Amino acid sequence: MAMIEKIKRSFLPEDYQLTDWASLEPYLEDLKNRTLDSKEALHQWMRDVSEVEAVIGEDAAWRQIKMTLDTTDKVVEEAFTYFCMEIEPKMKPYFFALNKKLLDCPYTQELDKTVYYPYLRSVKNAVELYREENVPLEAEMSVLAQQYGVISGKMTIEHEGKEYTLQQAAKFLQQSDRQLRETIFRKIAERRMQDIDEMNELFNKLLALRQQVAKNAGFDNYRDYKFRALGRFDYTPEDCFAFHDAVREHILPLNAMLSEHRRKRLGLEKMRPWDGSAEPVGTEPLQPFETGIELSDKSVQVFGRLGEYFQRCLQTMTEMKRLDLESRKGKAPGGYNCPLPETGVPFIFMNAAGTIGDLITMMHEGGHAVHSFLSHELPLSSLKEYPMEIAELASMSMELFSMEYWDVFFSDKTELQRAQVEELERVISVLPWIATIDKYQHWLYTHPGHTNEERTAEWLKIMDEFSTHQTDWSGFEDYRSVFWQKQLHLYEVPFYYIEYGIAQLGAIAMWRQYRGNKQQALENYKKALAQGYTKTLPQLYETAGIQFNFSPDYVAELGLFVKERLNEMGVN
Repeated sequence: MAMIEKIKRSFLPEDYQLTDWASLEPYLEDLKNRTLDSKEALHQWMRDVSEVEAVIGEDAAWRQIKMTLDTTDKVVEEAFTYFCMEIEPKMKPYFFALNKKLLDCPYTQELDKTVYYPYLRSVKNAVELYREENVPLEAEMSVLAQQYGVISGKMTIEHEGKEYTLQQAAKFLQQSDRQLRETIFRKIAERRMQDIDEMNELFNKLLALRQQVAKNAGFDNYRDYKFRALGRFDYTPEDCFAFHDAVREHILPLNAMLSEHRRKRLGLEKMRPWDGSAEPVGTEPLQPFETGIELSDKSVQVFGRLGEYFQRCLQTMTEMKRLDLESRKGKAPGGYNCPLPETGVPFIFMNAAGTIGDLITMMHEGGHAVHSFLSHELPLSSLKEYPMEIAELASMSMELFSMEYWDVFFSDKTELQRAQVEELERVISVLPWIATIDKYQHWLYTHPGHTNEERTAEWLKIMDEFSTHQTDWSGFEDYRSVFWQKQLHLYEVPFYYIEYGIAQLGAIAMWRQYRGNKQQALENYKKALAQGYTKTLPQLYETAGIQFNFSPDYVAELGLFVKERLNEMGVN
């Protein structure tokens, strides 16, 4: 029996492909005008809507995947733009009508609330936020946001006669040769600085459009609109501010401890921006793999040590060619797992260059992939639209679960421990960065009409608030002032970042549970992810055996747990 099966179509023809609006509209008309005169009719209608959503969702996903694989390919860029500008805007009024139809149907009240409550809550929210005048603005924003990848994908540097993407060049920053690190850092900084005006212009266009969307929907600012649009029913901006305070109070000192540990290992009087990932003289950077194939093969082995189910997920993706892992010129930056809702087998995109960071990213995206597999059996596409706070719990927990099996990549025990310490360094150091980016976004969108200069001043102020002040940025003040431009989320998925912080705390709690009872923790993990979005976030976290909590006391408790693990590894 196959591990996962493509959804069988019963409404759309098996050979139907989305090519233009004219081919899709009749099916949406059918759904819009169908009579729902019984509970059975409602259930069939919901299944048909779900099928259409899955087919459209998979088509849109492939258009975006192909564009990120090669940002220089005008044909795939045009296909993506065509969907955003010609198909999606015409679909949105129909899906608004379908949502209203669902809410207005008397039989909807008879749906099982233990399964459908979060979904119906989301539908009601979407109906309340929908404005026809926002449809073309959202289409324009989708196209503009993709330009970030186009601009970034062109960024390369030259070193000793060879051309490197910025992702490939970053591996030099792990070398023990400090002069080499500085040379590469300067080249990366100079290359990014070439595009700051273009990046600012792009961001200003997005800011203006986002503010207009919020205003059209009756909100004073985009922050308040986006909180509603993201379905953040279980926490508020004030909770985010509490998270920022807790990170500054309880995590920043731990981050300072780790930075000081690295400074001493490097034998430096003062850290510079090119020293943060470096190794001491005589110590080679960790190189867990050389090729994308090796990365995928060894990741399959690691997942196999966790359990057969996890292994089969990655094996299936490999067999179906759903992995593109190596960095190359023209490829968009970053990494992602993209669910493909009809076939159910997701796609992992990465820019691997052979570093420990790439190994961690593979574990992270592999966790997302497992989530896609586990939730595929749910009866409706909408029930698989789980919030990012549980999606990132899936990925970040997998990083920590898998650590003890990284001997697949590192046969030397000393190297294995170095890799594990680097993972915990990343777990801790990312929390202040998340707080920085999230607090910055709150400011950006509650101060519409701000100037580039005001934006820079606020960025530096917030960055200083969450800095350990152990790195000397002399000579790179201008670069530091636009450091936010390297965070693609600000351009492509606004306000999607605090989720990482919430989930990182959850992942630490999952790892603590895993160390106490591995089998139970993995069962809880699978059970929670298999529920998709049929439960609220607090309920999903409870199913996973942890708390949905980011209060100062809880942050302090989890921070202490990580500190104890680091102390066991000789980091003090």
